[in-house]
Amino acid sequence: MPAAPQAPRPPAYTPGSAQPRLNRPVHERYPQIRPTSGYGDPRITRTGPGPGAGTEQEPERSSKLTARLTLALTVVIGQLWGLTIVVDEWMSGNTGTAWWGAGFLCLSFLVVLGIWLLDPKDR
Repeated sequence: MPAAPQAPRPPAYTPGSAQPRLNRPVHERYPQIRPTSGYGDPRITRTGPGPGAGTEQEPERSSKLTARLTLALTVVIGQLWGLTIVVDEWMSGNTGTAWWGAGFLCLSFLVVLGIWLLDPKDR
């Protein structure tokens, strides 16, 4: 029995390009990159923000805004749920229930508006 033919082997990889200009050393291709780029670059005068950067400077304001945002998002989710119910009732022909649902949506919008008007200096 003859042996099964083997698949042809791919050519050996040799780094380089058909374009000679791309075969130059990195420091010749990119003269702006120096061996000291980064940690030893004289253009870098500061290491970044100082201690405490990114921390909340007014935690009371942050907690108040977070609470208001959470309440507003809860109301918006309730509005989406209510809109689904109202449209379903309206399409079913229960217009009375749909009008009560529309009233609920208007009331929840007024709640969000009231939250927004609660503290005008926070905007």
